[in-house]
Amino acid sequence: MQKTRKAAAKRFEIKKSGKILRRSSGLRHLLEWKSASKRRRLKAKKEVSPSDVRRIHDMLPGG
Repeated sequence: MQKTRKAAAKRFEIKKSGKILRRSSGLRHLLEWKSASKRRRLKAKKEVSPSDVRRIHDMLPGG
């Protein structure tokens, strides 16, 4: 069995439906200049793009 890549395991979340979620970028600094609605929107997790799904599944064999 292939080992899990721990760096990827910390960054991605696989739901029961098979969707892979990631955190949004842009929420680390310069927040003073971003509107409250944009900051709230960036807090939400996004679904990984279809072109990256296969690669992430390979990094997380346990799923």
